[in-house]
Amino acid sequence: MSEKDPAEKPFLKDRPAVCALAVVIVVLLLICMADEAMRPAVTSIYMSGAPNDIVYFSDPHLKDYNLDYINKSIEYINSLNPEVILIGGDFVSTYYEDLSLQKVWHNLKAPHIYTIFGNHDYQAGAGGLAGPSKMLKIATLANTSVEGYDIGMIRDDVTNRTLADELKSVLEDAGITVLRNEKAELDVGGIHMRIVGLDDGWAGLSDPKSVEISPYTDDCFTVYMVHEFECSADWDADLVLSGHTHGGQFAVPLLYLLNAAKILQISGFVEDGSNGKTPHYITRGLGGAGMSGIEMRYHARPEIVVINPSKEIKGSSIIFFDENKSYLRHT
Repeated sequence: MSEKDPAEKPFLKDRPAVCALAVVIVVLLLICMADEAMRPAVTSIYMSGAPNDIVYFSDPHLKDYNLDYINKSIEYINSLNPEVILIGGDFVSTYYEDLSLQKVWHNLKAPHIYTIFGNHDYQAGAGGLAGPSKMLKIATLANTSVEGYDIGMIRDDVTNRTLADELKSVLEDAGITVLRNEKAELDVGGIHMRIVGLDDGWAGLSDPKSVEISPYTDDCFTVYMVHEFECSADWDADLVLSGHTHGGQFAVPLLYLLNAAKILQISGFVEDGSNGKTPHYITRGLGGAGMSGIEMRYHARPEIVVINPSKEIKGSSIIFFDENKSYLRHT
């Protein structure tokens, strides 16, 4: 029997159809990823001892093409009637440093609004191999113990303090208090709350030892905010909050497995208190990286976190936190 001419083989004969199908699949996937990036998920965390209606988000990464989305997110956050809003930094995006975009934060409404800065707000580790280089230095050179905390060696000439100073002025005009290695003490619904906001780690400016903290007391709910998880320590607090990772942004299943195994910590409760360490939550962020002027995510929806919502939030994921038994999660 003679061999068939390769041109007559079914696979080769159907190559145009296969290519067309591949194009359709890719286009549909891109549409789904763009849609996912515009639909923030809400995570409700119930913690004993915490004030009600604390909203936390991070990484808005304002750009001209996500401004409407951020404004709609602000409208939704306002609808939650937050008592306190905490923001984890990264207002600026790598190639969009037009601070006029930040005027959108005038629309954010709450009695108390506090933020820290992220690495993009200093242009630190924001492009190419700069990020992995920062991570390597933190892993090999930095001291992130509570007693000896020192991350100053991460600082380099790229750190843009001028940009951060200008951003601080814009945010404070919008009624947002910027904490740069500073603390705030406030009364929220009769509960004493302490917020410790640390400056950015990748910029080499995080300095918790410079913040004077009175001895921890049970009647004070203490929250630390630091943009990058790897720049955190096991501080004496009720909760540590970070962002930076975008939940992996394009979270293939392997990332979830690594996150669950605490090998690559990118979202959720990466410390749940069950091992005696301070509970630490990483949000997936509100904005993110874009492609050709379009925000995109895959299995890592943007996230708004609400601590002790006074009213049930329809459709939110729920975490009942019990410091004695780890946490219980329900969807």
